[in-house]
Amino acid sequence: MRSELTENEIQRYSRHILLPEVGGTGQIRLRRASVLIIGAGGLGSPVAHYLAAAGVGRIGIVDDDRVELSNLQRQILHTTGRVGLPKVDSAREALAALNPEILIETHNTRFTQDNAADLVRAYDIICDGSDNFETRYLVNATCVRERRTLISAAVTRFDGQLSTFRPHIGGPCYECLFPRTDGVADAPSCGEAGIFGAVTGVLGTLQATEALKEILDLGETLAGRLLLWDALATRFTTISIARDPDCPTCGHQAREQMR
Repeated sequence: MRSELTENEIQRYSRHILLPEVGGTGQIRLRRASVLIIGAGGLGSPVAHYLAAAGVGRIGIVDDDRVELSNLQRQILHTTGRVGLPKVDSAREALAALNPEILIETHNTRFTQDNAADLVRAYDIICDGSDNFETRYLVNATCVRERRTLISAAVTRFDGQLSTFRPHIGGPCYECLFPRTDGVADAPSCGEAGIFGAVTGVLGTLQATEALKEILDLGETLAGRLLLWDALATRFTTISIARDPDCPTCGHQAREQMR
């Protein structure tokens, strides 16, 4: 892989390169990085847009849905003219128009037990924008086994939350935060409870920011912390997350079984 930036890249990413914390070296790191985005919906849309714009060299998108008119209130990857298309095809068209110099890999499938390991193993960082707990638990368990950093966001109504999970270097995992025994899987979906469209934009943009920080090793990670946003109160709150030594996914016993 090229170790220098082209003239086009220097122009495209000039505002990044001006930042001492990024510079040309950081931009090359972005080009060499890969991120898998699970879900091309309200969260996945801004994540994909900003990672593509930033020059992340290989972006994978997993989704088996088609674009519907009701998606367009918040899923900014898609357009009225692409209603009916598979979301991954719509996403690829949008991202290729934004940045033709990166590789977009589409996976028109659900994220399942059968394909989870192969998908996660193929990328450096995983951004989960799925809308159900079954998928979130599966993404988390796969990232733990494959030793991948997971950046997970969720939204409902006027609220959102975001965290980074790196149990392979000592932090908690998603299931430490939301144990399956807590009944969290009964929470209503966006289709049931509704969602204020711009909330997904804020959380997805924050999710993309955290992914870029992880690639560039910038600032303070959200690992071990949960960021909560109340849009109606315009209030951010951060709380600490402790690792559960008895977590069935990343706890002591689980780690012994993975050895």
